Amino acid sequence: MSEHYSYEHYKSDKVAEGFDALRFGGPIGEIVQHDQEVLLMAAFGPIQGRTILDVGTGTGRAALAFARAGAVVTGIDASEQMLAVARRTAEERKLNATFQAGDAHAIPFGDRAFDCAVSLRVIMHTPDWKKCVQELCRVAKWRIVVDFPSSRSAAAIESRSRQKKLARGEKVEAYRVLDAAEVRAVIVAAGFKVIGVHKQFVLPINFHKLFNSPLFTNAVESTLSVFGLLNLFGSPVTMTAERIK
Repeated sequence: MSEHYSYEHYKSDKVAEGFDALRFGGPIGEIVQHDQEVLLMAAFGPIQGRTILDVGTGTGRAALAFARAGAVVTGIDASEQMLAVARRTAEERKLNATFQAGDAHAIPFGDRAFDCAVSLRVIMHTPDWKKCVQELCRVAKWRIVVDFPSSRSAAAIESRSRQKKLARGEKVEAYRVLDAAEVRAVIVAAGFKVIGVHKQFVLPINFHKLFNSPLFTNAVESTLSVFGLLNLFGSPVTMTAERIK
């Protein structure tokens, strides 16, 4: 598995150092980050004192937001380069969070070891996404949150393009899109019930970044939502689930 692109791509100091600016830089990146934090705080609230595991934590964005809100946070990632950035940021901001190496396919903690577990922008890249979702459910005693690009969205076009480039030997961060019903089925089989589904954009995030205008993004997305297109084609999809077994 270690040779899979999802591991190789993030074994880079350059990628790790530029990750936050790439994902969350600019006004559209700020919208993505703000919406993500609001959703997570609502899903796991009240946060104070909760034990939370962030799987595929990367540079620790979600983990540090939880720590700032008073949770007891652990973040794991397969990339030491990404973890180095997370640890440095935690130290600079004087936030208490534990970061350690770990693979989403075999999370190094016991069953129901945490109140909650979250995995963002991870299963779209992993070799075996179903195993990763099963592991996320295994270590959570109460709730999980997982997100993914929808197979019914415009992301499906970009996904196919990147997969073809990867097959030709080009260096590209490929990813998969997923069917929401399939993800839900894996979660339910693990003893959880999906209690919330959030879809963020109808149009691709990269499209909105071309304009970098929150006013434009909010106006366009609100209009498309009124016509029901967000419900049909919205992406990324974020699922919140609660243990029932």
